[in-house]
Amino acid sequence: MRAAAERIVSCASASIAARGRFSWVLSGGNTPQRLYMLLGTADYVSRIDWARVHFFWGDERCVPPDHPDSNYRMARESLFDVVKPPAENVHRMHGERDPAQAADAYAAVLREFFGLPGGAPPHFDLILLGMGDDGHTASLFPGSAALLEEERWVVANWVEKFGTWRLTFTLPVLNAARRVAFLVAGADKAGRLAQVFSREPGGELLPAQRVRPTSGDAEWFVDTPAGANLGHAS
Repeated sequence: MRAAAERIVSCASASIAARGRFSWVLSGGNTPQRLYMLLGTADYVSRIDWARVHFFWGDERCVPPDHPDSNYRMARESLFDVVKPPAENVHRMHGERDPAQAADAYAAVLREFFGLPGGAPPHFDLILLGMGDDGHTASLFPGSAALLEEERWVVANWVEKFGTWRLTFTLPVLNAARRVAFLVAGADKAGRLAQVFSREPGGELLPAQRVRPTSGDAEWFVDTPAGANLGHAS
């Protein structure tokens, strides 16, 4: 976890020095929550210029911002309440709105922030991602329609596994990032993570395998239980 925290500190410093701001896409889940809480401790909180950090989300549940399942609420409680970024720097997905309208509205937020009329997707400084035990990342689940999207940046994606809508970035946005960092923890991810790193030909790629930044870097921060089978990946 500390390795991931150090990476965020270095990315923030480099981005602020180069562009005057750090555009960071957050992830939901228990593992990122522990990371956010770590960044709010005395060891890290003063090492980032939080007033220059702009927070975005790679996906969101279709719930109000005060709902227990809200990715925004988790980030607020575990990080924002401590570092207190300017309100205008927090660009949340409005999961309480109609899903399709919320997706379009968030794409408009991205266009305005990055000054893009459309076309090529934005280049975030850092996109933080997790991976589920089914190989999903953000809210791109195996077999879901959003995996096929090539033009829209944000979509409402029906997740059959949970019988619900999710808002999610699409692969064109994830793969345009300057840096992607996967954060994976837990023994329940070990088998799937070994599959992600397998070079065996054939078969449909898992969503996490399809995140391949075209001109940026991708890193994996993996704890010991999650990486237990990596020595057996071919």
